[in-house]
Amino acid sequence: MRRYNPSQLEPKWQKIWRESSLHDVDMGNVKNKYYVIPMFPYPSGDLHIGHWYNFAPTDTVARFQRMMGKNVLTTMGFDSFGLPAENAAIERGIQPAKWTAANIATMTKQLDQIGASYDWSHSLTTSHPDYYRWNQWLFLQLYKKGLAYRAKAVVNWCPKDKTVLANEQVVGENNVCERCGTPVVQKELEQWFFKITDYTDQLIGNLDELDWPNRVKTMQANWIGKSQGVLIKFAVDGLDDYLEVFTTRPDTIFGATFMVVAPEHQILNKLSISTEVKKYIKEAGRKTELERKEGEKDKTGVFSGGYAINPATNDKIPIWVADYVLPGYGTGAVMAVPAHDERDHQFAKKHKLPIKKVIEGGKLPYAGEGQVVKSGDYSGMDSPAMREKVTDDFVKKGLAKEQTNYRLHDWLISRQRYWGTPIPIVYCDKCGIQEVPEKDLPVLLPEDVEFELTGRSPLTDRPDFVKAKCPNCQGSAKRETDTMDTFVDSSWYFLRYLDNRNDKAAFNTAIINKWAPVDHYIGGIEHAILHLLYARFITKFLRDNHGIKFDEPFKKLTNQGIILGPDGLKMSKRRGNVVNPDEQVKSYGTDSLRLYLMFMGPYDQGGPYTMGGIAGTRRFLDRVWTLTQEYLSAKDKADEDLEEVAVSVATHRVIKQVTDDLAKLNFNTAIAAMMTFVNELYRLKATDGVLKSPGWQFALTTLTQLLAPFAPHIAEELWQDLGQVPSVHVGHWPKYDEELITEELMTLAVQVNGKVRAEIIVAANSDEAAAVDAAKKDPKIAELIKSKKIKKTFYVPGRLVSLVTFKKKS
Repeated sequence: MRRYNPSQLEPKWQKIWRESSLHDVDMGNVKNKYYVIPMFPYPSGDLHIGHWYNFAPTDTVARFQRMMGKNVLTTMGFDSFGLPAENAAIERGIQPAKWTAANIATMTKQLDQIGASYDWSHSLTTSHPDYYRWNQWLFLQLYKKGLAYRAKAVVNWCPKDKTVLANEQVVGENNVCERCGTPVVQKELEQWFFKITDYTDQLIGNLDELDWPNRVKTMQANWIGKSQGVLIKFAVDGLDDYLEVFTTRPDTIFGATFMVVAPEHQILNKLSISTEVKKYIKEAGRKTELERKEGEKDKTGVFSGGYAINPATNDKIPIWVADYVLPGYGTGAVMAVPAHDERDHQFAKKHKLPIKKVIEGGKLPYAGEGQVVKSGDYSGMDSPAMREKVTDDFVKKGLAKEQTNYRLHDWLISRQRYWGTPIPIVYCDKCGIQEVPEKDLPVLLPEDVEFELTGRSPLTDRPDFVKAKCPNCQGSAKRETDTMDTFVDSSWYFLRYLDNRNDKAAFNTAIINKWAPVDHYIGGIEHAILHLLYARFITKFLRDNHGIKFDEPFKKLTNQGIILGPDGLKMSKRRGNVVNPDEQVKSYGTDSLRLYLMFMGPYDQGGPYTMGGIAGTRRFLDRVWTLTQEYLSAKDKADEDLEEVAVSVATHRVIKQVTDDLAKLNFNTAIAAMMTFVNELYRLKATDGVLKSPGWQFALTTLTQLLAPFAPHIAEELWQDLGQVPSVHVGHWPKYDEELITEELMTLAVQVNGKVRAEIIVAANSDEAAAVDAAKKDPKIAELIKSKKIKKTFYVPGRLVSLVTFKKKS
């Protein structure tokens, strides 16, 4: 009997599939199309276990849908621009293009090892000109519609290198430049933006329609942050000026006892501020926006020396400066109501500022609704009623206006880095900003650049790149040296997959409208906000301007959980708990690894990777292999009997279970059902070998089909052994007989002296005598009771036979 040897059969089938183009898709067949992809990876050089956890289950979905009769497209690409390649160039002395190409070659080989059913003819690499040319085209389309624009923005600035740094380039407790160690400051610079805020209402309004995890939809809604409220004017004492404050709770205005403004607020330029305040403002300028958000709990701040006038009470209230208030959010000023807001309450307690309760309710700070108190003529009203009344009164007095605010800000796409898509803009002293004509695209990124530790992009030191002609006057001009955020690359790649060889356009709209949107998109929760939000924005823009006939890019979204190390902690090289998938494949085989990743727990929860777990899935595959080989070598043909019927019923049951579970992506329970089925088949084997009958042929060919999406290599081998053609992966998914499952037979647990010792299958209409008799004849039970006497029997219809025994007298 042949032994199961995955190290031989897995490469064999990968080669056959590749050479036969088994997984190439017919793009003309759109009637039953199914487009399923994982989020594409950054080419870091090696696939880690997290990649496998995304890619292998996605492939299982693709294979299942293909066996269900769908024309499935699944493919893979590389999100290959970005800072890591640039850092590698500096550290290793190698050009980013070469480093990236080498990594892609390595990862492509490893992707083959997964056994994924990709149609590689649809692949793409975002750092290739044939892709980023169309990034530039997309930029120009947005620019022509006024949705790409240049404006000032606060950035991380290294005074020594005189360059902008990404957040990840600012390191250490003292916020220094990772390249030269100089303390980083924040500075306003001209940057390029995409006007995503023009689509804010659509982005938040469409969320309920998406078949996405509720957690992701909530995260996006919170990020967009729609709130309806009032913009109120607070006059500044001694100045002909005022502070504008947005609030959703104007019913608490009588409780506003101080104001807080951002260190960058323009009002501070008009106040006579102290040295202490100036020092605080300077220190705040050294912090990144992220650090200021994270440092909110500290509630640092200083009194500015100025006062505002509360328009409700005419009281003077102090204006404080605090770095947790950011200039880009709201108006950069906050009406502080410490009795009814957690953050304001903490700040007031720390700095000993007055706290005035104006809404009756629970323990302070109380943010709920209630009766209004200490609020002049509004006292005694319910807070919602007062909210409407005070808004109406203030609007009539010209002190306020109703307004809808969003937390979402425009998408800053400028990156002062080299390894990215060049922005197709030139600057002419005479004509100003000019777009590069579409016929001149792509603006090529030079790949032979010199990296010096100046901190500047190598593009700024390349006259052959910087010098350009103005498209308008043909005079001298300078090319934009900023490159695009890599989120631009990933905002539409799923569309380019469908028409990736088109050199006349970004895509053929007719093809896109037939195959998109993506039917099922699978990837990590870490991309819940930015990547998915930007993809939704670009899709809606293309719908409005370039003939796309759908609103959303991804019909269904699934997030996988996080793989933990064997110690239960998040995998990291520092902890030494990283599992190398290549080593696991070498020891156990690809199919064992695929199975274990899907068996270890619910897919959206993840869990710890244990070596004993993958050993268990390998044993399961060994048992499937052995059972099939024993069947193939059996010589005797048994008659049809109850065990033969039992095999058939068990087969139909497992078809139903696996089908239902796979449709819900309950991979772990589907695999558990197959394991139970194999146990049942072993139990039902005749004592002199496997039953050689039609029921067993059906059972084992069905098991092979059910196993195929999860463990494609062993399934293909066994399918061939069982005499089946063509490939198991293009065959029909097995169907089950509902009546056979629910009516003809039932499963009963059998207890002996209170412990479950076996399960038996009997006719559904069996009475107590028949059920007890079948229990006694079961081989396991018969062995247990052969030297004992039955004292009592109990029968719970449809569930249980219980036997109580005692030893026979000798």
